[in-house]
Amino acid sequence: MTNNKFVRFSSALLLAGIAQGALAQDDDRLSASVSYNTDAFFGPNPFAGLSYDTGKGYDLTFYGIAWGAGTGGEWGNWTEFGFGVGFEAMGGDLYVNPQLGFTNGNLVSSGTAGDGVVGDAIVPNLTLVYDTDEWEGNLYAGWYGELQDEAPEGGTTLEYLHYWINGGKKFADYFSIGVHFEELSLEGGSNVSSQDGYQWLGPYFQVANDTFSLRFSFGTDLTNDDDSFSTSDFYKLQFAFSL
Repeated sequence: MTNNKFVRFSSALLLAGIAQGALAQDDDRLSASVSYNTDAFFGPNPFAGLSYDTGKGYDLTFYGIAWGAGTGGEWGNWTEFGFGVGFEAMGGDLYVNPQLGFTNGNLVSSGTAGDGVVGDAIVPNLTLVYDTDEWEGNLYAGWYGELQDEAPEGGTTLEYLHYWINGGKKFADYFSIGVHFEELSLEGGSNVSSQDGYQWLGPYFQVANDTFSLRFSFGTDLTNDDDSFSTSDFYKLQFAFSL
């Protein structure tokens, strides 16, 4: 990482820390969500999120993901932290949440060849959540771009696109069924070309109320295993609760 990049990255983290300190003064506006996720590729990847209602029509949001378990163990305990804003649209049925994240580890900065570093990648991302009495939907899209180059001679940095979209129908108060599509692709790097990762498609089943949810998604990988770095069927489990 260049000195300028490191200063910008450190300043962003400092501002986030100051903001979190200010939030503690009015924590009745602060809500939290936690989810334990595991899937066929990443293994366990628990998530935690905070949302602060500013009272001005938008929220300040913060999130963290621990990617460093399961398959991700060789990625330098890959850890992601980010912050952004969230606001309602479509009469409150749609929640829009653009955020900016940063990873720490070695997956992007050296293709897992070097040590884990702070500021491995920068992650601009967007989450949309649609929720009515009868229907539900979710879209996530994130770009994992090189923030610093720690690749050894002959090695490479890596950059990824990760996104999913799903939607379903609610029935019998606590249940819903729907369809999930998710893709991870290698979009290049300093010394590598793009490559398919996985393209998952299949149904999901969810049991949920306003506080807890349990969702299981499964299906097939649409990529050719000989041309991609995914060699497994699709299965994904999420248990989440809100505080």
